[in-house]
Formats: sequence, C-alpha cells, structure tokens
Amino acid sequence: MSLFFDSFWRAVAYCLHPRVIALSFLPLVLMVALAWGLGYFYWQPAIDWVFGLLGSSDLMGSVWSWLQGMGAGDLKTVVAPLIVIFAVTPVIVLLSLVVVAVSMTPAMVAMVAERRFPQLERKKGGSLWLSLLWSFGSTLLAAVALVVSIPLWLVPPLILVLPPLIWGWLTYRVMTFDALAEHASKEERREIFRRHRGALLGIGILTGYLGAAPSVVWASGALFAAAFVVLVPVAIWIYTLVFAFSSLWFSHYCLAALERMRASPPSSGAVAVPATPLPGWSHEPADPVPPRVLPPAA
Repeated sequence: MSLFFDSFWRAVAYCLHPRVIALSFLPLVLMVALAWGLGYFYWQPAIDWVFGLLGSSDLMGSVWSWLQGMGAGDLKTVVAPLIVIFAVTPVIVLLSLVVVAVSMTPAMVAMVAERRFPQLERKKGGSLWLSLLWSFGSTLLAAVALVVSIPLWLVPPLILVLPPLIWGWLTYRVMTFDALAEHASKEERREIFRRHRGALLGIGILTGYLGAAPSVVWASGALFAAAFVVLVPVAIWIYTLVFAFSSLWFSHYCLAALERMRASPPSSGAVAVPATPLPGWSHEPADPVPPRVLPPAA
C-alpha cells in the first residue's frame, strides 16, 4: 500500500513539471481538430436526428406536449444536444486514451526513468507494434463493453459505476503495458501483472473516475452556447491532463515495483547446506574399507 500512495504523490508533483504541461497540449491539438471537424460536418445533422428520434413515438410526443403545456416546451432544445454530447463523450475519452498512450506515455515513462531509475536495466520486453496491438485490442474490448452496457445506464446508480469501471480497466491494461514495455522482459511484465493486479486495477478505476469528471465541463458547452467554443477545448485538455497524470502514476508504480522485484532474492525450494558441520558430521571423507579377501577354493 505504501507503493500505491508513494507513486500517487510523485505523479501529482510531476504534473506540475513544465515538460508535462507542454506535452499535454500535443494530444489537445489533435483532439480539438477532431472535435471541431466532427462538429462542423455532423453537429446539426446529429441534433436533427435526435430531434426526430425524440418525436417519433406517440409516448414521447405526449411527453413533449405535456411539457409544453407546463411551460417547458423549450426543454427539447436542451435535451437533444445533451444526448449527442453524452453519446460522443465515451468516444472522445477512448480516442484521447489511445492518443496519450501513443504520444505521451513513452515520454512520461522516459522522464520518470531518467529522474528516478537511471540504473534500471532496459530489457525491452515490448515493441511499439506490440504496444499498439495491445492498446487496440484492449480498446476494442472496452468499446464493446461500453456498447453492451448502455441499456444498464438507464438505472441511475449504474451510470455512475459502469463507465468509470470500463475506462479504469482499459487504463489499467494500456498504461501498465506501456510503462513496462521498455524496461521489463515479457516474463517480468506478466509477473507484475499477476502480483500487483489489484493495486493497478485500483489506480485504473480511480483515474477512470477522474476522467469522467471533465464531462461536466463538456456538457456545460450545450447549456451555455456562447462558451461552447471555449469549454469544449478546456474539457479535452483536462482529459489529456488526467491521462498524463494516469501515465505518471502507472510509470512510478510499475518501475518501482520492477526495481523491488529485481532486488528481492529469487524464491527457491532448495534447502540450504549449513555452513558449520553438525555434531558427528565431518567434511573429511570416510576411510576406505579394505576389500575382503576370500580363501582359495579347495
């Protein structure tokens, strides 16, 4: 548990480093370009599609008629953008994680290794292509889990539990692999996954909840249209900074765990030979027994 909290505070301190802040803007540029491009081409068609979906059934038509009679007829203009935003947010989160894993995580791991673990041997157990394949496979599984779990989000408590759990599992899988790819061998990486699975999953879940928090800023862009252009880039930057913190936390934890594992003596079932002889036992070999000579046969 000490390693858990020690790596947490070190990650918080590293987030204030100018190099980390500068690196956090690199994925921001890509994500802002993607968000603006999608918004420019698909925002209004998406809103119109949601409007048509909300008014397509008789039940929803009765609900909107009742709201209009209560003086809340304009609520539909707010609900539709919110639905689009909450539907797009998981995609933005997943893409941000992949972008950070590819562009920022290697830089964060290198910085942590350079400043804290300069003597740690690099066994290069994971290549760039293997990391990309691992990230793609984990992201695909997380995306399937998100899609399958969407009906459960209608249950009020589960919408606060399921997405952070899925994002936390994805963060744990991707960031742990990338943190150990340069320094650990394949066997060492598997052993750390086995020994520290609970703590690493806990880090992933906590950072998953942190990644869900900027959704409030993201959703505020729909309520305050004048600030939409400002709030959306701020939300995306917060996402990338949270992922940078996650990468630093995993890097500090995994490299420290790897160093401790290498420093600990290997476990063995062999029984050690005592350094001093036991009573009645001598290092000197016993005198040879002379051969028995038989008399010649008559």
